[in-house]
Amino acid sequence: MAEVDLLRSLPKPKRNIQKRSEAKDPAVIAIAKQYGEMYWDGPREYGYGGYRYDGRWRAVARDIIAHYGLAAGMKVLDVGCGKGFLVKDLMLECPGLEVFGLDVSLYAILNAPEELAGRLHLGTAEKLPFPDNAFDCVISLNTIHNFPRPRAIKAMAEIERVSKTNKSFVVVDSYLTEEQKAVFESWVLTAEFYGYPDEWIAVFEEAGYTGDWNWTIIE
Repeated sequence: MAEVDLLRSLPKPKRNIQKRSEAKDPAVIAIAKQYGEMYWDGPREYGYGGYRYDGRWRAVARDIIAHYGLAAGMKVLDVGCGKGFLVKDLMLECPGLEVFGLDVSLYAILNAPEELAGRLHLGTAEKLPFPDNAFDCVISLNTIHNFPRPRAIKAMAEIERVSKTNKSFVVVDSYLTEEQKAVFESWVLTAEFYGYPDEWIAVFEEAGYTGDWNWTIIE
């Protein structure tokens, strides 16, 4: 396992921490956790505030392809793929790469790019509907923290199970200081388990995960 930043090319999102904190209440959180239209394309206080394809994942796709030596004919899975934008861009950047996604949100899958029809599966990371060693690379970005800790361990074990090698990459919410933790807790809507890096690494080890990781830190 190794810490590696494969999302370094993404533009930094603009976050109004104070506005989110003031708007956040149990009703807003409950709606966000449905992962429906309000979460993806509703007002910002419920989630993304409009999640649309703009090509920003293409540079990330190039970095993932280069880092893991992906090539045509290999199979890749994006766990928690949302609307499948990274799935699309991985295939654009590496023609012939077989890329698939899985997400718990039916709304996201139904609103994915048309060319991804048949590639995105409805399901949960805790029980991936694929055989052992099915993929050459497995990716999961900002998804596993949406489970309580025991279920996060199950999801990480599933990622390990369906990967042929240690070519996996997971990004989860974390923080390095008490100040960053306070900012995170003011912003977060859907995360069930989160912690300092050493707490996450303990989860990875308990799951038997052998891939790479990085953190989403809100500042």
